[in-house]
Amino acid sequence: MVCGGFTCSKNALCSLNVVYMLVGLLLIGVAAWGKGFGLVSSIHIIGGVIAVGVFLLLIAIVGLVGAIHHHQVMLFFYMVILFIVFLFQFGVSCSCLAMNRGQQETLLKSAWGILRNDTKKDLESQLNCCGLLNVTDSRTEFDLDLQNCPALCKKHSSCFTCGDMMLHHATEALKILGGVGLFFSFTEILGVWLAVRYRNQKDPRANPSAFL
Repeated sequence: MVCGGFTCSKNALCSLNVVYMLVGLLLIGVAAWGKGFGLVSSIHIIGGVIAVGVFLLLIAIVGLVGAIHHHQVMLFFYMVILFIVFLFQFGVSCSCLAMNRGQQETLLKSAWGILRNDTKKDLESQLNCCGLLNVTDSRTEFDLDLQNCPALCKKHSSCFTCGDMMLHHATEALKILGGVGLFFSFTEILGVWLAVRYRNQKDPRANPSAFL
């Protein structure tokens, strides 16, 4: 069977979904490991990562079962959902690559404002810093964070702000995140193309008179 035929399309789609399943299990495992070792105590962060992993795992299972059984309905919903995920991930990846420092500061401030106190303390302990940014428009919040800061640097000398430390690596991190997201978004459009192609192919082992 030459590549591009029924068997090749089936094997390629199955392999792609096995990779998605492994990535989903990896996300769930990393989130559980982080919670178990106390690296992150926020249930919202843990729940968000696990939700993404479970969603990816379920989509991969639907695609894998649909590919194995050449199930038309499952393949249809698989390619529709995967295409929606592709559009969302492609947009987010492009936004990460295009974000400048001013936008990064605005994003950090909005994210810091909705974090729980225990999550802030986790970040301050791990990064050995205190507060977000020592600027005029958020001085009150910064002073409060400084008082509750558990970082070791507070006991020995003055601390860097967490915002400065995060922004120092933010540009590089966003480029990596955007690049990886962009790469995986194209694997998703590859999955959509394989599903459409495979769905319209006729199983050579099926009844020749069967309706596809």
